[in-house]
Amino acid sequence: MGFLHLFIVNKSGGLILHRPLGPSAPSIGTNEWLRIGSTFHSLHAIAAEAGPVRLPGNKNSFFSIVSKLFVIMDNACRILNVTDGADDGIEDIQGGIVLKCLQTRTGIKFVLTAEPGTPDLDVVLREIYVLYSDCALKDPFYELEMPIRCELFTNAVENLIERVNAEGVGKVR
Repeated sequence: MGFLHLFIVNKSGGLILHRPLGPSAPSIGTNEWLRIGSTFHSLHAIAAEAGPVRLPGNKNSFFSIVSKLFVIMDNACRILNVTDGADDGIEDIQGGIVLKCLQTRTGIKFVLTAEPGTPDLDVVLREIYVLYSDCALKDPFYELEMPIRCELFTNAVENLIERVNAEGVGKVR
């Protein structure tokens, strides 16, 4: 059990941060990360539009194609766990690794990958979002939608992951 990677994708599909979070994280080149970020953004958008599960109040509430795609998407939605969220879309993928996504109301996607059995990924994702709000967004030199180069945010994420690995999620804050 352990965390593998964190990547953050902006609302237009650009990768604004990627970092390995553990020693067992595979080494991936920068170009591959850019492709992963934009591909995930595209798949998230497709899942948000084609997913048969819609909850009231979400941004995407277009139902005309759902009846035609329900049979096709039913198996995919069970695999991808397409449920509610800021705009619907992919929230959880389970397989050889676990991928959790938190999409904010502004469209930024925080994606965390971990080994199967790693507990409370949702809590860690929300805490990373709080760190992003506290560290990166308050940096006077940071521009929205641009890569995050804030050392305070990077150090805070590393400290969070170390605390979670050592003490568990209950002692995060």
